[in-house]
Amino acid sequence: MMQRKFTGWHMTGILVAFFSVVITVNIVMARAAIGTFGGVVVDNSYVASQEFNKWLDKAEAQKALGWQVTTGLLPDRRVTVDAFANGRALEGLGVGAVVRHPLGRTPETKLSFVPASDGRWVSTVPLPQGRWTVHLSVRRGADDYRVVETLR
Repeated sequence: MMQRKFTGWHMTGILVAFFSVVITVNIVMARAAIGTFGGVVVDNSYVASQEFNKWLDKAEAQKALGWQVTTGLLPDRRVTVDAFANGRALEGLGVGAVVRHPLGRTPETKLSFVPASDGRWVSTVPLPQGRWTVHLSVRRGADDYRVVETLR
């Protein structure tokens, strides 16, 4: 059997094939990353860093309220909010939410809620199928409770 010599053309072919694969994968991954990222996390990271301690103070004040607020989905995909404190239903609340698609593919939508039973509020419109991020705000007087939940 005759052996062929390994020449510079063979090495050139190997290098071109290797870097072609690497560059192709990088282009595909970059396009996927750009195409699926929905937007900005914060508008200005410096301003956000300056506000961080205020956010921590608000979180502590919210925790001190002792409210237990949970979200869920009914079978018809309407959002539920249950709000209790020390096992008792909270009354006189204003409940609102903004829902966003995690990848920003659809515009955000505001949800309105109506009381359904003691401690439970139900959205007036259902969510479309898929995964949603709910930015919930529950208020009573000067007390404000905010939470971000993911619903599927």
